[in-house]
Amino acid sequence: MALDFQKINEAAENYRADMAAFLRAMISHPSESCEEKEVVACIKAEMEKLNFDKVEVDGLGNVIGWMGDGEKIIAIDSHIDTVGIGNIDNWEQDPYKGYETDEIIYGRGGSDQEGGMASAVYGAKIMKDLDLIPEGYKIMIVGSVQEEDCDGMCWQYIYNKDKIVPEFVISTEPTDGGIYRGHRGRMEIRVDVKGVSCHGSAPERGDNAIYKMADIIADVRALNNNGCDESTDIKGLVKMLSPKYNPEHYEDAQFLGRGTCTVSQIFYTSPSRCAVADSCAISIDRRMTAGETWDSCLDEIRALPSVQKYGDDVKVSMYMYDRPSWTGEVYETECYFPTWINKENAAHVQALVDAHKGLFGDKRMGPDSRKELRNRPLIDKWTFSTNGVAIQGRYGIPCVGFGPGAESQAHAPNEITYKDDLVRCAAVYVAAANLYNEDNKTDDVSQFRAGKTNNDIK
Repeated sequence: MALDFQKINEAAENYRADMAAFLRAMISHPSESCEEKEVVACIKAEMEKLNFDKVEVDGLGNVIGWMGDGEKIIAIDSHIDTVGIGNIDNWEQDPYKGYETDEIIYGRGGSDQEGGMASAVYGAKIMKDLDLIPEGYKIMIVGSVQEEDCDGMCWQYIYNKDKIVPEFVISTEPTDGGIYRGHRGRMEIRVDVKGVSCHGSAPERGDNAIYKMADIIADVRALNNNGCDESTDIKGLVKMLSPKYNPEHYEDAQFLGRGTCTVSQIFYTSPSRCAVADSCAISIDRRMTAGETWDSCLDEIRALPSVQKYGDDVKVSMYMYDRPSWTGEVYETECYFPTWINKENAAHVQALVDAHKGLFGDKRMGPDSRKELRNRPLIDKWTFSTNGVAIQGRYGIPCVGFGPGAESQAHAPNEITYKDDLVRCAAVYVAAANLYNEDNKTDDVSQFRAGKTNNDIK
């Protein structure tokens, strides 16, 4: 049976006002990581109102709605936590009340990424309305928690604790109108330096940990900024784009973009403001491209000249995450988020491509204010990180992205999303679920996958 693309588009358009109202309702409930209880209740109520076949909240606090009764699962994921608002003076309106026009909805979480939740929920509703839940499948709509704190941990819980393994997952993170098949990974690194305190009036008696750390920070900066000429002592991360330094994966790295590192936090201890600091620590945000691994990134910091210089006084480690969810559940994991790329011809990627072409053609769609995005390829990648780091990066479950909103709106003041995007995405989810051809499925859809560490994370 050929899909009636016009009928799907019309059904999505008919729910435009409902999706906008649902999104505004979600935005009205502040939902920073570990504080999602109210927005979970809002989403659960909406799913129940729309007669989902089953709605549940798991132990971690993820809200999951089901449509259909097949054995296999097509999942659509939206993280429902947001970052905070930062300096309220940077906002033109209340970020939790905001406003809407004929074109946009204003407020924290609109693009990143409760807009995706609105499109996913109504996409499943349309599938039921039009009898388009694929035979043998059920549709799983996931409102996942704590992504902003620890990307993918929510899906580690779903995989390991709920024991759910979908056929494939569509991520509704904002994609600027594109279909995204991967992104760089990341990890959170901590560097600790020991010193010896003394009275500040005679600093030569002590060993100032902040001064040691200043040398290390300079080397971290050089690692990010330097080139990779032979004469360069600290070769920059750009080296991974070169076949010389990354012979197996330089082409994948060129697709994803180079890795980066930056010092994101600094801590110290000192007996007083009149004393030499006896310890100092920094956090490093490390973005990883293809060919880089969790242990290579740690070793890269350990090999910096300043770290070598201070020897046993320096410790380089990876952060662990153990914040309780809003339900009180603790799922401890490492702050490592693996890089992943799909093959462009993978069956689940092509399902979205075929859906987009059938509904809208082969060019990116977007409002007039985003015309420049239409010149980018329809199939592309994210700049930032998503729950895909666990879904495909850790577990190899096929994952692909198509979501309402713009990456540039994420974490920014005066965040907005676009009503046209909500409608468009809902329609694509319906069509893609029905255009997925499992006969074209291969054993490994990954073009590159960094995988797990050697830690026994359950």
